[in-house]
Amino acid sequence: MAAMTETNNIHAVMEGPEDDAKSSFHHRIFLEPQEKKRNMKALLVKQAKKTCSCTPAKMKDCFLGFFPILQWLPKYNLKEYLLGDVMSGVIVGVLLVPQSIAYSLLAGLEPIYGLYTSFFSCIIYCIFGTSRHISVSIFGVVCLMVGQVVDREVERAGFELEPAVLSALPGDRNSTRNGTEVLCDKSCYAMAVAATMTFISGVYQVAMGFFQVGFVSVYLSDSLLSGFVTGASITVLTSQVKYLLGLDIPRSGGVGSLVSTWTNIFRNIHSTNLCDLITSFLCFLVLIPAKELNEHFKSKLKAPIPVELFVVVAATLASHFGKLRENYGSSISGHIPTGFLPPRSPDWTLIPNVALDAIPIAIIGFAITVSLSEMFAKKHGYSVRANQEMYAIGFCNIIPSFFHCFTTSAALAKTLVKESTGCRTQMSGLVTSLVILLVLLVIAPLFYSLQKCVLAVITIVNLRGALRKFRDLPKMWHLSKVDTVIWGVTMAATALISTEIGLLVGVCFSMLCVIFRTQRPEAPLLGWVAESETYESLAAYKNLQTKPGVVVFRFEAPLYYINKECFKSTLYKQTGVNPVWVKAAKKKAEKRMLKEKEEGSGDKQSSIPMDLGLEPVGFHTIVIDCCAVQFLDTAGIRTLKEVCKDYGDIDVHVLLAQCNPSVRSSLLRGEFFREGEEHLLFHSVHQAVDFALGTQGHRASKN
Repeated sequence: MAAMTETNNIHAVMEGPEDDAKSSFHHRIFLEPQEKKRNMKALLVKQAKKTCSCTPAKMKDCFLGFFPILQWLPKYNLKEYLLGDVMSGVIVGVLLVPQSIAYSLLAGLEPIYGLYTSFFSCIIYCIFGTSRHISVSIFGVVCLMVGQVVDREVERAGFELEPAVLSALPGDRNSTRNGTEVLCDKSCYAMAVAATMTFISGVYQVAMGFFQVGFVSVYLSDSLLSGFVTGASITVLTSQVKYLLGLDIPRSGGVGSLVSTWTNIFRNIHSTNLCDLITSFLCFLVLIPAKELNEHFKSKLKAPIPVELFVVVAATLASHFGKLRENYGSSISGHIPTGFLPPRSPDWTLIPNVALDAIPIAIIGFAITVSLSEMFAKKHGYSVRANQEMYAIGFCNIIPSFFHCFTTSAALAKTLVKESTGCRTQMSGLVTSLVILLVLLVIAPLFYSLQKCVLAVITIVNLRGALRKFRDLPKMWHLSKVDTVIWGVTMAATALISTEIGLLVGVCFSMLCVIFRTQRPEAPLLGWVAESETYESLAAYKNLQTKPGVVVFRFEAPLYYINKECFKSTLYKQTGVNPVWVKAAKKKAEKRMLKEKEEGSGDKQSSIPMDLGLEPVGFHTIVIDCCAVQFLDTAGIRTLKEVCKDYGDIDVHVLLAQCNPSVRSSLLRGEFFREGEEHLLFHSVHQAVDFALGTQGHRASKN
């Protein structure tokens, strides 16, 4: 009986006194809803048993799922995969060596730590990751965010902030300038800060994977992430300019660091080191054309030319034999030791200082990693698991934090290189680790004389992709003005305020844009496409027809408490009739007529309505197309009731068409359909219009 009662409520046509006449012009569709009454207790018990059950098969699946390497490694095809994996691994490793050293500069750490980070992250992602193509290593934006926190904490601890690259300092490693005894020098303390923040970031990422809160990444839209990366890239570029010029100025951090850095640069421009300036110019002259040629001929080249490595080798040789430090005062990288330092746990006392800073770093890291892994998986026809990716990137931070490493994430540029050079599986990451291991064990000390300005040039050249977004702005504006504004606001806030605040501003602004777009949605009148059952916007298309006496209105947004007044005002404006005003005018006319009658002026009664401006409404039915209404809340249901009642009071019927199941369910729960009312629900606009015309014709014939 319950099912039949509900069916009677949501028929395309509700039962009524004119039912026989209606059936002659309208084909009714009867849909019986599925029985949805369930025993909630039984459902919860069933779900709990399913979740808590522990069978050997389930344990095996869980274990293999947590360590994906155990699934793909036994099936590894040496003949088919090995060559591509080795080639891509070697090439990415060769590219990573100079970038790892350069990005250590960006993070405010010694060059050796960048090599450690790239080495461990490649191995750990190979074990835990599900993507075959992404390259997890150092990423410029994340390095910048780490560097800002490192600088702040180093300054708080009483160390001088410069030089930014914290090479081994002469003298007592256990005392600061004022003689206060500490556990380690500035370099050691900076690494402790970075390692602690890396550990906390990894814990956040693993926790997000455990609680399956990957949905957080949906709030980071493509335009927001692009604007954030571009704004951070501007900050990165600014932080490297002083190395290009050989200036010895303090590294600015916090709010407004971009402006303060440029101010310091122009104040000290007269102190430019000509040797560093000329070296920077020559490196740009080589790197930029070579990078462009690599991109232009990437379809013809089996592997990109490792021009960065050539530049690093040539610059190191030139600096060493030319004695640029001794003769011209050029700043160099300094000693890079071989081998590995003993493991060391993060500094737990620093956790309160960096816990908040680690949140945006963790979110950016997993958002970029998950989005890149899904993009390349879709391109190559396999699947990745977002939660496992969060575990993978989390462990790429937690475990290396004990081995003098800083925060990592996937990097687009190196991922593109990895894919284009024949990578087939995660084995490529192991090969990359072997290349970096060779550098760590043998080659690292040879980079002693490498100038910092060369590393700065490498960092800036690798920002080209993000900075090119300015060139794409006209196209972006043409595609979506709202996305372009989100991009611009996020970029400006990130560059001019700070990276963390910029990310927060971008998220808040994009959510406000979503709210405003639903608050002021498109709400056109629709016209009929001849010889079809299709209705489209009269404002968007020509040659559409309208049915006499019927107005078709579409509201292209959810109907809820924020936009309920917009719905009513737009409907009144589009139809040209505000039923509240019409009712008020009628009441005023009735009072006037009554007063005239009492005064004995009944001969003027016929002219009163016209004198008051009470013209005919011009239509008898409004059909509301609800195809774009995703959901209703209680305010939305109440608004629909008010609209139907107000128009009903002036003899205009309101019909609803193309409501989705969620909206129909909300209408039923909200008692929108009541016995005796003629508010009808239709499965298409065409059915609703036919019904309205047929009903009006039937009434006219009776009269």
